[in-house]
Amino acid sequence: MPIRFEGHTARFEAACSIDEAIPLAEWLCAVAEPRLDLGGCTALHTALLQVLLASGRPIAVPPDDAFLKSWVLPLLVKP
Repeated sequence: MPIRFEGHTARFEAACSIDEAIPLAEWLCAVAEPRLDLGGCTALHTALLQVLLASGRPIAVPPDDAFLKSWVLPLLVKP
């Protein structure tokens, strides 16, 4: 799976697809202090972006991917 749920941490790896949207939303609702690690993410489906935006949770580890870091991360970081 492109997203591995390990306790309070969700690790995004490689290309994360729409298939991960519902499990991610359910996990975010179930975990008190979720930690989001986008370090290994190379592509993020817009459904996942919407879940992350709706959750309002901070990103603990930013993506290494240049596009995600430049264009997507600023949307997820609260000023």
